[in-house]
Amino acid sequence: MTTPSSAGYNARRDRLRAKLGGWSLTTYGILAFAFLYLPILILVIFSFNDSRSVSKWAGFTIDWYFKMIKDGQIMLSVWNSLFLAIVSTAIATVLGTLAAMGLERYSFRGKTAVDAMFYLPVIIPDIAMAIMLLLFFNMSGIGFTPWKVNFFGVKLAVPYSVIIGHVAFNTSFVAIVVRARLAQMDRTLEEAAQDLYANAWQTFRRVTLPMLMPGIVGGALLAFTLSLDDFVITFFTSGAGFNTLPVRVFGMIKKGVTPKINAVSTLMLAVSLSLVILSILLRSRSGDEDAVQMGF
Repeated sequence: MTTPSSAGYNARRDRLRAKLGGWSLTTYGILAFAFLYLPILILVIFSFNDSRSVSKWAGFTIDWYFKMIKDGQIMLSVWNSLFLAIVSTAIATVLGTLAAMGLERYSFRGKTAVDAMFYLPVIIPDIAMAIMLLLFFNMSGIGFTPWKVNFFGVKLAVPYSVIIGHVAFNTSFVAIVVRARLAQMDRTLEEAAQDLYANAWQTFRRVTLPMLMPGIVGGALLAFTLSLDDFVITFFTSGAGFNTLPVRVFGMIKKGVTPKINAVSTLMLAVSLSLVILSILLRSRSGDEDAVQMGF
């Protein structure tokens, strides 16, 4: 038999357990985030350090960012990264969108195998894919010829092998994002357009594409971010004499870590975070638009 005193004791015990559980989860979350992001915060702070030492603070300065801008090799690698990311993202976005449309809307023989193949670049380690691409280019003898181009007044020589490699893994990420968007779309709007005598191209251009655009843009931003940050595949497929920014940073680290490397890393971090945040905002906006269309 439960007495009023024992019931009150049990209630206080349950409240105490709930508080302790809440405090434990909060503490665990803070420690986990500190473990993950505190080194990044330290890197950003020491990019403004007025000393070559990366372990002792000697005052605030932005000289390392000016030295980074004046370094011709770093700026060339920045232009290489931008050009590579733009070209590979454009190609991967088109291919990934078409692949997502085909896999989501149509049935054909071998669909399961093709679907599994598109998930391979997401699942397998980057080093495995990089070695496979390197073997393919070495055996086929294609790809290492540089594409010489004048990019905003800067003369670049980007190997086709690197572009192909970036397209190979970016296409899968674009296809997954666009396919997720397709699965959420209301097909009754497309059927309504066809009932109003719109042909297949008019329906796609005026109804499907505008509804699909947030997914396409989100996939493109994700591909652009992955291309900018990629090191392994670029390192294995680029050959000698071509550097993107991550590859250049890797070469600089061999000579010792300086605040200039921290400045370059901070710049890469800022660009990547901006693109990720923009992608999240676009996806959330598309979700709000869908809710409005469904009457919520």
